[in-house]
Amino acid sequence: MQLWPGKLLPITLLNLMHNISIKQATPADAPAIGQLVWELLDEIMRTIGKPAFNADLAQLSARCADFLERGIYMVFLATTDQNEPVGFIALCESHALYAEGAFGTIPEFYVRPAWRSHGVGEQLMQAAKEYGRGKGWKRLEVTTPPLPEFDRTFHFYETHGFDVAGGKKMKVLL
Repeated sequence: MQLWPGKLLPITLLNLMHNISIKQATPADAPAIGQLVWELLDEIMRTIGKPAFNADLAQLSARCADFLERGIYMVFLATTDQNEPVGFIALCESHALYAEGAFGTIPEFYVRPAWRSHGVGEQLMQAAKEYGRGKGWKRLEVTTPPLPEFDRTFHFYETHGFDVAGGKKMKVLL
């Protein structure tokens, strides 16, 4: 595709010219979401330099389909007009006294690197907020790694109204 005589845009710019659609995912979307989660986990592990997750693609996809079928996991999927998945945001409902009842958590949120800073994350976040308001949630919560390598992620959440709530996320394997 030539945009002006003798000049071609690099492939990443051509891809960015596609329209982005945001849709609520179904179990049929589980393989695409599993792939995106795998990319997210891989990026995190490369950044922190250790294998922190079991990132088996088949298991991620099967687990995603199961969660979507049971209605315990809600996903908004961003795709191009060519139906190429470029990002997603996942939501789960939680309940706590401090949160005045039901609230949403964002367990996973990812936009492929070539699509970052092009409004995809913004559209996904807007869809998540609208969904949460519709569910009557008073808040959304998200955890980011407290490392300088994730400052850009932290800043993204701040620009979308998130405040530091305190504490550090911890886990124990059962």
